[in-house]
Amino acid sequence: MTAILLDTHAWVWSLAGDERLSQPALAAIMAADTVLVSPITFFEIGQKVRLGKWPEMEPFVGQLAQLLGEQGGSVAGFDPAVCVAAGLMAWAHRDPFDRLLAATAMHYNLPLVSADTVFDGIVTRVW
Repeated sequence: MTAILLDTHAWVWSLAGDERLSQPALAAIMAADTVLVSPITFFEIGQKVRLGKWPEMEPFVGQLAQLLGEQGGSVAGFDPAVCVAAGLMAWAHRDPFDRLLAATAMHYNLPLVSADTVFDGIVTRVW
């Protein structure tokens, strides 16, 4: 059984059929038995919509959980161990969303589908 975790942009691009989603990333999503999205992804999208940084997501923000379900995806576990690990991680990168995504991938031993090279050397990144 294979499982993967999607970075926020990778999930959104997969929803929209966006061509920025790389072929290896798309192949990993299609091949995975379980596709997970972190709860922090929902917060990140909501915050960016509120701040006007992601206006194209505004029509969808109220139905994100439903869209994930329709896609066959699931929400990754989000517990105190993941949060503490994100806070304690010896990683200079300060973005809390990225830290929580990395900690989730590490905690559940999942590859992370992301275009963001900041994760290289921290988790297994698929792109």
